Amino acid sequence: MDYETIRLLSLVPMLSVVVDEDGEVLRTGPVAYRLGVVADDRIVNDEIARMIDDVRQHGGKRSAEVVTQTCAQFVGPMMEEAEVREHGDESWREDAAESASRPNWLEVTVGKMSKTMVVVLINDVSEEKRFAQVRDDFVANVTEQLLKPTRELEILGRDLENDEVDIDRILVGASRVRGYADHLGHLVSDLLLLIKAQGKIVPDDENRIDLLAQVNAAVKTVSAEAEADQVRVVVKGHEGIMVNGDADQLRGAFVKLVQNAIEYSPARASVGVAVAPTKDGRHAVVRVIDQGCGIAKDEQSRIFERFYRGSGQTGRTKDGVGLGLAIVKHVALTHRGSVSVWSAPKKGSTFTFVLPLAQ
Repeated sequence: MDYETIRLLSLVPMLSVVVDEDGEVLRTGPVAYRLGVVADDRIVNDEIARMIDDVRQHGGKRSAEVVTQTCAQFVGPMMEEAEVREHGDESWREDAAESASRPNWLEVTVGKMSKTMVVVLINDVSEEKRFAQVRDDFVANVTEQLLKPTRELEILGRDLENDEVDIDRILVGASRVRGYADHLGHLVSDLLLLIKAQGKIVPDDENRIDLLAQVNAAVKTVSAEAEADQVRVVVKGHEGIMVNGDADQLRGAFVKLVQNAIEYSPARASVGVAVAPTKDGRHAVVRVIDQGCGIAKDEQSRIFERFYRGSGQTGRTKDGVGLGLAIVKHVALTHRGSVSVWSAPKKGSTFTFVLPLAQ
C-alpha cells in the first residue's frame, strides 16, 4: 500500500483490515486478533470471509452485524497460568477457554479499495450491547422482585382497612410480606456487597487472611440451607494458606458459590469445596464442585454478568435476581484474582476461584 492510502486509513475512526487478492491481511491492528477476526494474518471469521468474496466477485459494499468470540489467548491469562502450574500440563485449556469465551458484537462493512485489495471496516459495539443486556435483565428480574412486595403490601393494607377484618387472611398476608421483606433485605445486601467489591485491595500485613477459615465460615453460613435441601457439603483443603484481602468480601463470594451449588443440586447430592495452593506457590485455588443440572454452553459466557438469569431455574432459584455470580467475579477481580467455570448439562459444574498468595 502507498503512503497516502495508509494515511487515509489512519484517519478512519473504526478498526480497518486490508486484505489482498490471496486473502492475506496486509494491514490491521492487534484489536482484530483479540476480537477473533484475524489469526495468522488471515481472516478467520467465516461470515466476514464470505462478505469479502462477494465484494470481489460483484463489487459494491456489504454490511452486516457479526458476532465473534474473543481469542482464547486474551481470556483470563492469570487464571490460565495458575491452572497450568497446578496441573502440570495444558490439557484443561480448551474447555476452560470455551467456557470463559467472551462474545463481541461487531458492525462490519466490506468494500473494494483497488483491483487487488479489499478493506474491512469494523465498529465494535460490544459495550453498548452488553449494557443493553444488563438493562433488559435488570428490568426483567429486579423490577418484578420489587413489584411483588408492593402488591402484597397494597393487598394487606386494603384488608386492614376493611371493617370486617378476616384474621386468617391478615395472618397469611403478613407472612407473605415478611417473606418479601427478607428477600428485599438480601437484595440490598447483595447490592451493597457488589458496590463494595468495586474498590481495590492493597496488600499489607493487616489484611492477611487464612483462606480455608473463610471457606469454612462460608459453608457454616449456608449449613441450614444445605440441610433443608438434603445436600451434603464436603470441605477439603490445606491449612495455613494466606491471602491478602477483605474477609467479608471473600466470605461473601464463597457463600454465593456454595449456595449456588446447593440450590442447583438434587436432593441427597454432594457439593465439594477444595482449597489448595498451586504448584508454583504463587496462587491459591478454591474449587466448588456440584452434581447439579449444569449450564448450557451458550449461556456460560453470560453467567457472571449482573442481573443475568440462565434458563435452568428451579423452584429454589426462581426468585433470584442474578447478582450472586457477578459478586463473585468482582470480588475476584478486586483481589487481583479470577473466576472461571467448567460445566455441561446433566454433568454438574465446577467453579474455580484463583487468588494470589499473600505477599
